[in-house]
Amino acid sequence: MIHLEKLTYDNFYDVFGLKVKKVQYPFVASNMFSVAEAYVTMINGGHVYPFAIYNDKKLVGFIQLAYGENADQDGVSMEKDSYEVWRFMIDKRYQGRGYGKEALKLALDFIRTFPAGPAELCWISYEPENETARKLYASFGFEETGEMCGDEIVAVLKL
Repeated sequence: MIHLEKLTYDNFYDVFGLKVKKVQYPFVASNMFSVAEAYVTMINGGHVYPFAIYNDKKLVGFIQLAYGENADQDGVSMEKDSYEVWRFMIDKRYQGRGYGKEALKLALDFIRTFPAGPAELCWISYEPENETARKLYASFGFEETGEMCGDEIVAVLKL
């Protein structure tokens, strides 16, 4: 059963060891870099939620969510009070098993508890070449806005 667990001293080194397939390297930042960004955001008053993704007791992925001003970046015109799926990856050994879809559902369920405050939108960005991500996000109702976040396509979901 897929579930999310907070990043802790017990699991963060293992999260750093997760890897995507070589062809997916351009699509996602390293987990170590993502956790460093989360730390800097948090110590500066931002709201970030890094989670390890587990299938029962087996670590299979990582997802990081954000809220507020830290979610307003790179010229994207999202409202300040919006959530973002900031990072999301499933380890190459566990891809193609539906874990990503289950984890994204859990992440959106968490967001809808509004842990940092109310919001109308959740957004995500992804590389134009990443068709797997595009299809997954569209299946949850994310719609592309026509905006770009750097080189990435922006899609939003009404909460």
